[in-house]
Amino acid sequence: MNTANLQLEGLYLAIASINDVLVKKGILSVEEIDKALRRAEANATADDHIIDDMSPANRDAVCFPIRLLQLANGGSLSTGDLPSFSELARMVAQTKEPYNDQM
Repeated sequence: MNTANLQLEGLYLAIASINDVLVKKGILSVEEIDKALRRAEANATADDHIIDDMSPANRDAVCFPIRLLQLANGGSLSTGDLPSFSELARMVAQTKEPYNDQM
């Protein structure tokens, strides 16, 4: 596996863990983090180059970290533990909507 991918996995888990601490300390709510992540995804997909120049798979790649963090935000509450990266990645794949436009 590419080293950069492993570094990104660690970064995503670190951000998810920080988000979890922010919720547990009462600094932010799960809903506030979710709203911020939804806004980030909306901004990412509203960018003209993403819509016009990228394949659906590449658009999913741009949104993957945001979706992973959204799932981590919701998942840490139910179990008390942050799911592993592979669990979160699997959940992102399972919740991904089918492509409307095939290239």
